[in-house]
Amino acid sequence: MSEIKIDTRVFSENKQSEKSVVKVRVEDFSAHYGAKTVLHNITTEFIENEITAIIGPSGCGKSTFIRSINRLHELTRGAGVTGKIYIDGHDIYHPDANPVLVRRKIGMVFQKPNPFPNMSIYDNVIAGLKLQGVSDREKLDEIVETTLSKVGLYDEVSDDLHRKKGTDLSGGQQQRLCIARAIAVKPEVVLMDEPTASLDPSSTLIIEDLMKDLSQEYTVIAVTHNMQQGARVSHKTMFFYNGKLIEAGPTRKIFENPENPLTEQYITGRFG
Repeated sequence: MSEIKIDTRVFSENKQSEKSVVKVRVEDFSAHYGAKTVLHNITTEFIENEITAIIGPSGCGKSTFIRSINRLHELTRGAGVTGKIYIDGHDIYHPDANPVLVRRKIGMVFQKPNPFPNMSIYDNVIAGLKLQGVSDREKLDEIVETTLSKVGLYDEVSDDLHRKKGTDLSGGQQQRLCIARAIAVKPEVVLMDEPTASLDPSSTLIIEDLMKDLSQEYTVIAVTHNMQQGARVSHKTMFFYNGKLIEAGPTRKIFENPENPLTEQYITGRFG
């Protein structure tokens, strides 16, 4: 296995200090599909304006975990959860919590770019805003330009905002469009489920740089099978195995000096 390189620039910007703010807190959280438990008693927290990478072998519960943070897991028939997840101190699974309002605070980016196929680039960006009832054209124009600029896409598509569909773009551009759509509604947390898995190396590096930029405004939680990527972009790393959180900590420590033998075995390629 090739040496995993740690990006020291990320760690020099690590904000874990006495001023760190816990954005998301998870307490004794479990999830199941029918009788099968897929997450077991997860307790952890995510710091505001940091990137957390979630690593682990296929089927270990990574995607279920972040889907649970967005209250998407429960949409599957037979799915359920126990325990608590707090965002800004509010329990998003409280009986009085509105899942729709919860999801407005959380942007979601999936493994495969999924722009809405029958919508223009412009309409893809504003889709969530229109659902919220935003109709002021001048305001929407401003949001589209600002948001596409944040993901480095505006200059590439500014002449085609209304002429081209989102699906007319390249794979890397489509994924940046999906990120723009996710942040256009001004979420506070951005979840990414293997956002570069279907992209070429050049597009992957663009998305990784974008993730670092996004962490200046958002709390970013990213599932990745690419450990090199986790080492390059994240402040904190969590290792999942068989539905359990085995180890979590600063990325440098997890990759260079893990405490749990399972973590070391996975990172060094002995399984996975």
